[in-house]
Amino acid sequence: MEVFAEFLAKIDNPVHRDRTEEVLAWVTKTFPNLMPKIAWNQPMFTDHGTFIIGFSVSKNHLAVGPERAGIVHFSDEIVQAGYEHTQQLVRIRWDRPVDFSLLEKMIEFNILDKADCSTFWRK
Repeated sequence: MEVFAEFLAKIDNPVHRDRTEEVLAWVTKTFPNLMPKIAWNQPMFTDHGTFIIGFSVSKNHLAVGPERAGIVHFSDEIVQAGYEHTQQLVRIRWDRPVDFSLLEKMIEFNILDKADCSTFWRK
């Protein structure tokens, strides 16, 4: 979590900071083989040099970016969880609980789907 300390310290709202820290810590603990890093000023996790999932913070939500393939694959579940999404990210409003089981499925999907991927992003 030390890699995310500076990023977290810049989140002014303590509720947003705590929620973001909770999610990042959960990913770190649940998927210890993933590499935590900051890139493009955002926290993310990689596996064998390929992007698995990233996060960003806005005024109204925590954004989760599992790449477009993850959004397409889990679109129905994302909506069922009560989240909005675009082609590239899922918006978890600050006043909504985090569906950790859905987050786990998205991460597992990307790890398996990108097992043989040799690029950072899918092509």
